[in-house]
Amino acid sequence: MTMLAPPPSLADQQHIVLEDVPWEFYEQLLEVIGDRPIRITYDEGNLEMMAPLGPHERWKSQIGRMIELMCYERDINIAPYGSTTFRLKRRRKGLEPDECYYVQHADEVARIRDLNLKRNPPPDLAIEIDITSRSVEREPVYAGLGIPELWRFDGRRLSILKLMPSRKYRPIKNSIAFPFLKMPEFERYLLQIEQDVTSKSLQQFVDWVKSL
Repeated sequence: MTMLAPPPSLADQQHIVLEDVPWEFYEQLLEVIGDRPIRITYDEGNLEMMAPLGPHERWKSQIGRMIELMCYERDINIAPYGSTTFRLKRRRKGLEPDECYYVQHADEVARIRDLNLKRNPPPDLAIEIDITSRSVEREPVYAGLGIPELWRFDGRRLSILKLMPSRKYRPIKNSIAFPFLKMPEFERYLLQIEQDVTSKSLQQFVDWVKSL
């Protein structure tokens, strides 16, 4: 079993929360921050800024690497958009996913340089690493942006969530983006690779992907 340290408290993080923030201020803040490694979550006037810590970044990079290796081995066309800012003014919601991918819509967005949810589809899949405390819940923001599938990892378990017509997520067993994928096995390899400093576990994962 993977042993993890307790998640850091908000006091240990670079963390700011503001209430009753106008949309215009949020957009100006995005311009000022630019490419700095700061996540901003905006939900109907509530704004949270947080600098992700090392464990958070390690897990999200590990999941991203596994997804991209899997797609390479199975010749699946994807468009990775990392932590791109997605926002919708009419719903007053915005955030940067930890990782996100266009899968079913990869060809549609492949040549688009400036994605805009007013005219382009949302990512088919977003990854949320949920190992730190937050003041502004991100799941309702993902839902408001219309992202159909969310993988949520808490350091021990990987949950697959599907967006319902009610604009709420519910757990499902199989991925929509990758219906062939056996999620319990993917989770097992994720935890195994994290503990293995060699490339052996990663190679085992690649061999498993080829066998699917």
